[in-house]
Amino acid sequence: MTDFIFNNPVKLHVGPGKFNQLGTIAQHYGKKALLVVSDSTKPTGQLARAQEALSAAGLTFAVYDEFMQNPLSTLVEAGAKLAQQEQCDLVIGIGGGSAMDMAKGIAFCALNEGSIWDYVFGRKVAQHALPIILVPTTAGTGSEANRTAVFTNPETHDKKGLVNPLIYPVASIIDPELMLTLPKRVIAGPGADVLFHALESYISRNAHPFSEMLSLRALTLLAQNLPRVYADVTDLAAWEQVSFASTLAGMAIDCAGTTLPHALQHPMGGLLDVIHAEGIAAVYPAFMEYTWSAAPEKFAAIAAAMGVDTRDMDTEAAAYSSVKAVTDFLQSVNMLPSLTELGVKEEHFDWIINNVQTTMKVVLENNPRVPDAQTLRDILQRSL
Repeated sequence: MTDFIFNNPVKLHVGPGKFNQLGTIAQHYGKKALLVVSDSTKPTGQLARAQEALSAAGLTFAVYDEFMQNPLSTLVEAGAKLAQQEQCDLVIGIGGGSAMDMAKGIAFCALNEGSIWDYVFGRKVAQHALPIILVPTTAGTGSEANRTAVFTNPETHDKKGLVNPLIYPVASIIDPELMLTLPKRVIAGPGADVLFHALESYISRNAHPFSEMLSLRALTLLAQNLPRVYADVTDLAAWEQVSFASTLAGMAIDCAGTTLPHALQHPMGGLLDVIHAEGIAAVYPAFMEYTWSAAPEKFAAIAAAMGVDTRDMDTEAAAYSSVKAVTDFLQSVNMLPSLTELGVKEEHFDWIINNVQTTMKVVLENNPRVPDAQTLRDILQRSL
């Protein structure tokens, strides 16, 4: 067996109704919380429920709701200043991946001087962060289970992740009941992100036996259950499996990282504010066509996890069948946009490719087959 280290210190509170325990969970970690919330938490009543739960447990709180899809580092720094001014000793993030990542960044910056980019690029070393509790209200990024938070630098347009053990949540609440009113687009986009995280962590050069187990289980659960919640948002039993798949995939990328599609999307998100899952989805067919032959055994296993009957196929045929299986799956939830639809044009290619090969080099090199600049251009061209 390959040598590896596995560590995940997050205490996961999983199951319907667990959100009601927010106050009793939070009281173990602090006395005053900064609630970092997405826009949806107000009309759904989730913010009000959180405030009531904290108050009932004897905690006070402040609210930071400066939210956006691709969080800017400047918003994170502003949130950290608010946490300092309010003397918060705990940060609670409630929302999708962006809100959770912002909560992580705010908890980090509140106790570390200077720009967050000094820490992203390793120019400074941090020692502390405020404790973090995360509550996902979509099933997608898996941020509740890992040590990564992704931000955009508004000056350079770099979009890159802070990866630091200090931003592991101390606790996360995975309550599928919070997802029973999501619109189809917010089911499909984050749901596709679970697929991307599970698939890419599985084929990553950094994968190991434990991460592979997490990845494949996430793929299987998602393939069986995302279509169910897409058809019927009130299907709680299916949401239990989709939300669990999201957390498993988040744990898997914590071990193994992501690959080529994420390396391509981050520059698009930083430059053009392309929505994360949509940018990845647009390049997925071309990525699959390019990559499958470099890891046929793994892509054959992906096909089986996606529901393909591969028993009478040889390895290569089974591996290639994964391309159609993934493409059809994305199409079934209306998640196959073109780059043109997302605002990406040929005139952006040079900047994107340069950013992929510099800022996103580590992620790019996780791919089983590493493309050169011309191949990156071909993949982008095929995805227009």
